[in-house]
Amino acid sequence: MNNRPSRFQITPRGAPRYSRGLSWAIAVSWLLSLLLVGWLASRHASPDAGNLRERLRQSEQQAQLQLGQIEELRQRQATLEASDKISRAATTEVQASLAEREEEIAGLRADVAFYERLVGATSQRKGLNAHSIEFAAETAGSWHYSVVLTQNLNRGAISQGQMRFAVEGVRDGKLVTVNWDELHQRSAVPGQDYSFRYFQQLDGSVMLPKDFTPQRVRISLAGPGGSANQTFDWKLAGNGRGE
Repeated sequence: MNNRPSRFQITPRGAPRYSRGLSWAIAVSWLLSLLLVGWLASRHASPDAGNLRERLRQSEQQAQLQLGQIEELRQRQATLEASDKISRAATTEVQASLAEREEEIAGLRADVAFYERLVGATSQRKGLNAHSIEFAAETAGSWHYSVVLTQNLNRGAISQGQMRFAVEGVRDGKLVTVNWDELHQRSAVPGQDYSFRYFQQLDGSVMLPKDFTPQRVRISLAGPGGSANQTFDWKLAGNGRGE
């Protein structure tokens, strides 16, 4: 009996095709399952992504709008601050002007009162004269003087001319007179001009010599309308008591 194996084998023809088809089906199913899982994951991870993007867009628009409003408010604030600064400056200027006007009014009232005393019904009629002279020491060592000239004899006339004065006193135990030029520490000093109808105040500054004790002031007025000479005691200067 021959037991050698046969060189021929019987193989089923339908098995390989079935196996390959099954493998393709499994692969496709696995791929579809991956896609399905990915889609479901994206849906569950951000279900309102579209709504969020819309809200983000609206927020950005609102932010831009608010930035514009903030800039407008800043400009308004700058304008108001500038306007307030101008208003404060104008108020300060008006207050200063009012203070000046009040000072001028007070001076005019004093002048009117003096004028009423000068030309009143009971006042004595006088021609050109020095009503008073006042001295006040200044920081530089000089003396400020203020002379008031008056006339009410001829109410329509204008008194014009020049005023000078000299100071009499004691120096080194001797009586001396410091004249107009010496008081100004210059030579050929012109007199101080005056021109008025009823009264005028003349002001200026002079220097007295060192170690000089003033006692009296002698005022000289000279002009086309007449002249006058009056002497005031230095201690009583400004009290209107001329000799």
